[in-house]
Amino acid sequence: MDAKEQLDVVKRIKAIAETGLVYAGDAYDKERYEELREIGLKLMAHLSREPFTKLDSFFLPQLDYPTPKVDVRGFVLNERDEILMAQESVDSKWTIPGGWADVGNTPTEVAVKEIKEETGLDTEIVRLLAVYDKQRHKHPPEPYYIYKLMFLCRINGGELKAGFDMQGVGWFSLDNLPPLSEERILENQLRHLFQMVKENVKEVYSD
Repeated sequence: MDAKEQLDVVKRIKAIAETGLVYAGDAYDKERYEELREIGLKLMAHLSREPFTKLDSFFLPQLDYPTPKVDVRGFVLNERDEILMAQESVDSKWTIPGGWADVGNTPTEVAVKEIKEETGLDTEIVRLLAVYDKQRHKHPPEPYYIYKLMFLCRINGGELKAGFDMQGVGWFSLDNLPPLSEERILENQLRHLFQMVKENVKEVYSD
């Protein structure tokens, strides 16, 4: 079992513990589930090389059934079949625009908002291309369990400029990609999305 598989198992242990804390009927059960949660966090700290105290602050007491986080991203091509990308401040690497889903906004609203904030461009949603289970792809290990929603978008206005929290913005061909922020996007995902668009694949990919 490699490190990624081990981390996935630990995430599952943590989810079971937090589900138990939601539905535990007595103090004895709650104590045992809290102990299991702490063990899971310590193992996760070891596998992800993050301090235990930092991970503990990520996971607030669970009040409901634990579910995956949702990352929403917009895939935009220009007339030269180049991909719209933004440079992240956190690692100085590049990704397609997007971010966490917001409470109160639909996934499509989040995609349009993130593209505008990160690149200055106004877009509209064409369709949902893919739902990636991040743990099934070769992203760097991290504490959260994440689904990634990938929307095809087209430009209908705006001016290309980097957002306040981005280092840059630009168009890139598949044959000339910049260093990718692999926590957010992988080259094989970009190639997959590009292929879906160019071959006009109508089915939504899910995995």
